[in-house]
Amino acid sequence: MAAHGGHHDCGVERRRGIGARIAVKRALAASLLALVAPLALADDAPAFKFTAGVYHFSGGGAPASDALDLNLRHSSDFGNVWIGWFRWPHEQFSQTRAGWDRTFDLGAVRVQPSAQLASGGFAGGSLYAETGESWFAGAGIGRTNLRPYANLNFDPNDAWTVAGGYRWADNRSLAFTLVGDNRQNPDQRHFHVQYRTPVAGRRLVVDLLLKRGIVDGAMVHRAGLSVGYDWPRFFVRAAWDPKVNFTAQDMLRVQAGTRF
Repeated sequence: MAAHGGHHDCGVERRRGIGARIAVKRALAASLLALVAPLALADDAPAFKFTAGVYHFSGGGAPASDALDLNLRHSSDFGNVWIGWFRWPHEQFSQTRAGWDRTFDLGAVRVQPSAQLASGGFAGGSLYAETGESWFAGAGIGRTNLRPYANLNFDPNDAWTVAGGYRWADNRSLAFTLVGDNRQNPDQRHFHVQYRTPVAGRRLVVDLLLKRGIVDGAMVHRAGLSVGYDWPRFFVRAAWDPKVNFTAQDMLRVQAGTRF
């Protein structure tokens, strides 16, 4: 979803015709969070969240390589404000980015706008709306200015989103989300099945990804998986994402972080 330039087409981003993809990290990721997370922070909830991620690229006839992603988020009545830094030494690419999102409760409907800026002139945003309590459904749209950007959301982002699911009273939830590019790569689809459940005061998150789209001129269908485990202050995530961002390479992501 972004263009680092003519040769940055093997991992984080790609857009057919101009060799790259562009994404909004918070645009749709924040929408997915709205599906399964409480809408308001508890008074004693940590205000800051720091995440460090290492992304390993492999396959596709290209050399294996690693990238580093750092992100710091602050949550308040203003919403979620965050700043991030991404470095991919193999491609000699780095980018600083920042964004904001907030959920507005309008009674029967909850609306979540987001906005993001990044070095290199990138700008983007999204709008997502959801209704329902136990049973819920939502839809959203994301748009960017098609400037160079590292797609760390890993879903199509100049795209529409439809979602639905169920939340149990014990904080378990099951969500189904379909994301489809509707701008430059209309063949690309991601379908997520995400289950969250408390485990002895902690939380387990499992996200199954089914994807289809054109890679190097051929339609591909792949399945990915991510698993996360949350303690009150710390968390870890691991994900396998084949044909990441509809490129020839696969990605293994490992992330860890803390709330404070």
